[in-house]
Amino acid sequence: MPRLTSHFSNTAATLLRAVIAALIAALLLLTVAQQVAKVGPWWLELSRYLPYPALLGPALLAATASLWLGWRWWIAGLAALIAVLVVAMGWAHGRPDVGGVPLRLMTYNIKAYKASLRPGGFDAIAAEVAVHRPDIVVAQDAHGASPAEAAPLWPGGQAFGLPYSFAVEQYIVGSRYPLRGCAPGRIDYRGQAHLYVRCTVDVGGRPLDLVTAHFESPRDGLNAARREGFEGVDEWRQNFEDRLGQARALARDLAGADRPLVVAGDLNAPESSAVIRTLLALDLRDAFSSAGRGYGYSYGHALRLGFSFLRIDHILVSARIGVAGVSVGGASTSEHRPVIADLLMSDPPP
Repeated sequence: MPRLTSHFSNTAATLLRAVIAALIAALLLLTVAQQVAKVGPWWLELSRYLPYPALLGPALLAATASLWLGWRWWIAGLAALIAVLVVAMGWAHGRPDVGGVPLRLMTYNIKAYKASLRPGGFDAIAAEVAVHRPDIVVAQDAHGASPAEAAPLWPGGQAFGLPYSFAVEQYIVGSRYPLRGCAPGRIDYRGQAHLYVRCTVDVGGRPLDLVTAHFESPRDGLNAARREGFEGVDEWRQNFEDRLGQARALARDLAGADRPLVVAGDLNAPESSAVIRTLLALDLRDAFSSAGRGYGYSYGHALRLGFSFLRIDHILVSARIGVAGVSVGGASTSEHRPVIADLLMSDPPP
C-alpha cells in the first residue's frame, strides 16, 4: 500500500504520525497501568469505569490510520487494538476445572425497590432465577422483598423456592443445602456501619463458607466527575476510598478462613481495581476469569447507553473450589445481570 507521503505533504504526514503515535502510546500505557497499579491515582481508577467505546473507538481509529503509514505502524496500531479488546475490556478465556461435586451458585442484585414499582417485577426476577436452577442464590438490594412484600420470590415461604434461607436487611440467601451460623457481619468505614452476610453451607458433608456483600455504589462519584469535572474529583476519590475501605475491612474479617470460601455479590468494582485485588489477596480467584468465556459484563444496560459494559458483580472462590463454568443472565429484570457459576466441591481433607 503506498505510503501517505506520496499523497500528502511531508508536514501533514509528520503530524499524522505524531498523533497516531501519541494515541497508540496512551492506549498501551493506560492498559498496562490499569493492570499493574495497586492503588493508582484517581483518574486511573476512574478509567476502569469508562464505557468500552471510549477506548475502543480511539483504538480502532489508530489501527485504521496506521495502515497508511507502513507495516511497522500497522503492527503498533494492531497491538493497541488488541490490548484494548483483550486487556482493558477484560476478555476472559478461562480453563474450566474438572472433578468434584457440582454446585451451581448465583449472585444477583435484584434492585427490589425498583421491581416493586413495575407490574410483575418480582415475578420476572423469580422467573430469571428459575431459568438457571441454582443450588444457592445470594441476592443484594433486596430491601422490600420480604415474603409479605414479594411473594413470587418466596414460593411456599421459601426463598426462590429453595428449602433453606436467611434474610437480613438488603440480603437474601436461598439454598438447596442446609445453612448454619448465618449472621450479618459489620464493616465499619468512615464512621459508618455496613453489613454483609456470612453462612456455612453443608454441601453433602462438605462445609463451605459463603459470604455475600454489596459495596458502595460508584454512581455518585462518577456523576460528580462527569458533571463537575475537576471539581468533582474529591467526591470521586472519596467514593473510591469508601469501596476500598469496605474491601479491606471484609478482607480482615475473612483472613485465616480454614474452610473453602466463596465471596459473591455486587462489589461495584472491576477485577483490575484495588477493591477486588484486596479480596483476591486472600488466595481467592475470580470465577469468571478462571472459567468464563467473553466479557461477562453485568452492568450498564439500564443506563442511557443501553448496553452492559462493566463486570462489577463477582463470584470469588478459594483454591479448594473448582470452577467448571460461569455465565451471566438476562438484562430485562434488573439493572444488574445475575452471575451464575458452576462450582466443584472437593472432599474435605482427612
